[in-house]
Amino acid sequence: MRRFVLLSALPALLAGCSDGGDHAHLAQTSWRFERIDGQQPTSSDAQITFDRSNIGVLVGCNRLGGPWRIDENRLFAGPLAQSEIDCTDPAWKQERAVGALLVATPRMSVDGDRMTLQSSGHTAELVRVERSGGRKGS
Repeated sequence: MRRFVLLSALPALLAGCSDGGDHAHLAQTSWRFERIDGQQPTSSDAQITFDRSNIGVLVGCNRLGGPWRIDENRLFAGPLAQSEIDCTDPAWKQERAVGALLVATPRMSVDGDRMTLQSSGHTAELVRVERSGGRKGS
């Protein structure tokens, strides 16, 4: 009987130790774009913000937003709503690149205060920034 109890508890113990795609630690964090396809962003305000259930993205002139989740180190964002303000050409190109990156379900890697999003066509490198309240991330 003791063996049965131990074996029946094993899946629950393993589930508690596995990542299982839950990246709740990203909720309530903001990340500044450092590079978009190898180039510095045209706006110093370019960033991604993860709230509990929504992602907010500002690259140049327009904002993107919608639901998000992580599954097997891939970022699923969308459907995304976007504002439509005219931008200068470099900012507009970077907005399109980031929009294409996000809808492509990019691979996500986080190493401390650095994040990389990568799809087959685009890459973004980001750095964690402090949120209001003076604390990094959470």
